[in-house]
Amino acid sequence: MPTAVDGPKEGMTRSDLVGQLAEKFDKLTQRDTEFAVKTIVDAMSDALARGHRIEIRGFGSFSINRRPPRVGRNPRSGEQVVVPEKLVPHFKPGKALREAVDANLPADESASDASGSSAP
Repeated sequence: MPTAVDGPKEGMTRSDLVGQLAEKFDKLTQRDTEFAVKTIVDAMSDALARGHRIEIRGFGSFSINRRPPRVGRNPRSGEQVVVPEKLVPHFKPGKALREAVDANLPADESASDASGSSAP
């Protein structure tokens, strides 16, 4: 099975998720599945926008991180620019998700990581 380590792969879009759910739950119509996915995503977005934390056991947690104001540089002119404070969404994968993703590492990659050697 190819992994992300092998190079860029096709991702999963919202419509792909809707399609997979509609296939798995044949009693739901495509329209019902789209509505369910939209409702979940909207509820999560709304909770994050209000500053709440979302935790889905076995998957991970979503929270808001504060990026403090800083002084940056305009790359074209080199002049200093004040970058204002930002609140950004942050995802921390849960243990089960980390282990599932890690289980897909090729054997030679995980062996070199365990030995601490980065050379092939």
